[in-house]
Amino acid sequence: MEVKLHELDKLYGDANKAAEARRQYLEKATGAKLENIGKTIIDLNTVVGRNIENVIGAVQIPVGVAGPLLVRGDYANGYFYVPLATTEGALVASVNRGAKLVTESGGARAKVLKDGMARAPLFKLPSLVDAVEFVNWVMQHFQEVKKAAESTTRHGRLKEIQPFVVGNYVWLRMVFSTGDAMGMNMATIAADAAARYIQEEFPKARLVALSGNMCVDKKPNSVNFLLGRGKTVVAEALIRREQLEKLGTTPEAVHEVNISKNLVGSALAHSYGFNAHFANIITAVFIATGQDVAQVVESSMGITTTEPREEGLYISVFLPSLEVGTVGGGTGLPTQREALELLGVAGPGNPPGTNALKFAEIIAAAVLAGELNLLVALARNELASAHRKLGRGAK
Repeated sequence: MEVKLHELDKLYGDANKAAEARRQYLEKATGAKLENIGKTIIDLNTVVGRNIENVIGAVQIPVGVAGPLLVRGDYANGYFYVPLATTEGALVASVNRGAKLVTESGGARAKVLKDGMARAPLFKLPSLVDAVEFVNWVMQHFQEVKKAAESTTRHGRLKEIQPFVVGNYVWLRMVFSTGDAMGMNMATIAADAAARYIQEEFPKARLVALSGNMCVDKKPNSVNFLLGRGKTVVAEALIRREQLEKLGTTPEAVHEVNISKNLVGSALAHSYGFNAHFANIITAVFIATGQDVAQVVESSMGITTTEPREEGLYISVFLPSLEVGTVGGGTGLPTQREALELLGVAGPGNPPGTNALKFAEIIAAAVLAGELNLLVALARNELASAHRKLGRGAK
């Protein structure tokens, strides 16, 4: 009897046994040894149907910590050790030194400016006239659409609908508050219910796609940069002049690197990120804490600003689309939950939503620390030597 790989879970009634059978088949078919992939603390029955399909095991990534990092936010207040999962030598050391500079200068201030997960269904109307009428109808019946959307969720709330019209096509960018969840699935299911209601009540509108790429999910874009998606967060710090001088540089030298590299260089490259390496820190935190790693694409967009002052260097980071959660997705996996517990943000907050907001402030502060240190390293021309020592095992 031939059995397809995806049918093994049902056949065995146990995901761990099914994974072992898949590994045995793949080893025989390819000649590869999958002994280490099969070694995991995860009970695969807890992830099949929730996190993965055709599972064969798990991979491991080294995790380090940077800190203590002093954060002074509306939700995160105190010293934090930030877990970073990475295979890039020098990254944890970089964030760690940046955290030291930030903490010794009084800490990083952080604020979440916006909070909302978006999904943008795309509708087609017979004509432009109908499209405009459709948008007006949706806005006039917002409460009814909101009721339909929220019928699918305990924690999700439809905050607003942002319409966009091109010819006879209409995108309805629905923005939801999603509590402590990152909320992409929540927003998708709620938007589906809203779209079904809209089509019933406005028959001329035909749903083309539940996601019309104006959300925008897992693609670099200007919509999220301007309107935000997930958490829009800013963090800032004032680094004392004497601290930088101890490292052999000055606020003016670090500022010059930021202007010429992060602003002018990024403008020349037409980059969506005017920063040094937001993605490094955000990816490492995402992997360690069970976030949707593909969302690093938009979560790492942002701007680093600096200003030399008499007392030192003012530095800030702006993250318009940081998509994070402390419940759902991979946050319940054993090691990822421990990483969230290390930050004091595991599970739902009290009141709901506060853990995710606290988490966002901590990440922004960690990004600030990482940006600061890389700019300092470039000003000191030590980037290559650091990677030679920490990335290649040089003595």
